[in-house]
Amino acid sequence: MKTRLFAVLSFIVVLSMVITGCAPAAAPAAQATAAPAASAEVDCTKADSFCVGLVTDVGKVDDKSFNQSAYEGLKKAEKELGATIKYIETTDSKDYGKNIATFAENGYKVIVTVGFALGEATIAAAKQYPDVKFIGVDQSQTDVIPNLSGIIFDEDKSGYLAGVLAGLMTKSNKVGGVFATDTIPPVWRFGEGYRAGVKSVNDKAEINIVYHNDVGLDKTFVDPEWGKTTANSMMDKGVDVIFSAGGKTGNGGLIAVAGKSTADKPIYAIGVDADQYYSVPEAQKVLLSSAMKDITPAVFDNIKAVKDGTYKGGNFVGPVFLAPFHDLDSAVSADIKAKLDEVSKGLKDGSIKTNVAPTKPG
Repeated sequence: MKTRLFAVLSFIVVLSMVITGCAPAAAPAAQATAAPAASAEVDCTKADSFCVGLVTDVGKVDDKSFNQSAYEGLKKAEKELGATIKYIETTDSKDYGKNIATFAENGYKVIVTVGFALGEATIAAAKQYPDVKFIGVDQSQTDVIPNLSGIIFDEDKSGYLAGVLAGLMTKSNKVGGVFATDTIPPVWRFGEGYRAGVKSVNDKAEINIVYHNDVGLDKTFVDPEWGKTTANSMMDKGVDVIFSAGGKTGNGGLIAVAGKSTADKPIYAIGVDADQYYSVPEAQKVLLSSAMKDITPAVFDNIKAVKDGTYKGGNFVGPVFLAPFHDLDSAVSADIKAKLDEVSKGLKDGSIKTNVAPTKPG
C-alpha cells in the first residue's frame, strides 16, 4: 500500500513540474555530442589568418558549370594554401553590395565575386575597402584599381571552336544553341562565336540559337526545364548537334540530348565553361566536348598571388579551349581534329578572327 501511494505521489510531482515548465533537465549524455562553440572558428580579422570569401550572382556553387568552377578555385586554395573559405549565394541582385560587405566587414583578406552582373558592386566595394583584395570573375576592368583583378576570357573564341566542331559533325546540317540571356556579354560571345564557327566551315548549316530572355536574371541561369524543353524542340526539328550553355539551364539541354540520342540516330551535345563530361555525367554518352574557360586555375592563381604578395590589379586573361572528346573520340575523324588544331592556332595568333562584338549591339 505504501509503495503504491509513493508511486502516485511521485507521478503527481513530475506532472506538476511539466505543467509549470520545470521539467527535469536532460541527461548529461545527451549533451556529449554538442557542436563546437562558435569561438572555435577562425578569426579572420587576425593578421595571420587567410580568409577567402565568394559571392555568386543568382547561380549556385553546385551548378556544375560556371559558379562551381570558381568555387573549386577556392577549395584548391583551402587545400594548398591553408585558406579559410566561405561562400554566399545571392538570391536577389539588390543584395550584391550587402553580401560583399559581409565578408569585408569580417576581416576577409580576399573576396571573389562571380559573374558580369556583380561588376559594378565589386568596383564600388574595392574602392570602399582598399585593404581587401578583390577578384571579379567575368568582370573586365576599364580602369585599373590596385586591389581589384578582373578574370576575363575570350568566350567568342571558345564558342567559335565549338561551332567548328558542330559544323563538321552534323549529318542533318541543322545545329542548335541553347543559352541563358544574351544581355550578359560572356553568354552573348559564346553564342555568337558558335554561330560564326559553324558558318566558317559549313555554309549549308541551319543554325538555331535561342537565348532565355523571357525571364529575369534571377532565373535565366537556373532553369533546367527550359533548357530541356528548348533542346527537345530543336531535336524534334532535326537538329543533331546542340551547344548548351548557361549554368543549370544549359545542363538541362545537355541532359535532354542524352535522353533523345540513339545508336541509330546519334545526337551530340557540347558543354560549357568546365569539362562537363565530369560535372554532368548524365550526358557523358552524347558529350562531344565542352567550350572551356579555365576558371578554376585562374581563380586559384589570383588567390595565390595575394598570398605570395605578387597580386596586381587590372585584367587577368584566362585560357580558352575545347575539352577532350572522351567517349566520343573515335566519332571525331582525324580530319576534323586537324581542322580544330588549325583553327585553334589561328585564333591564338590572330590570323583567324571571330568578328564577334564585345556585347550585343543596340
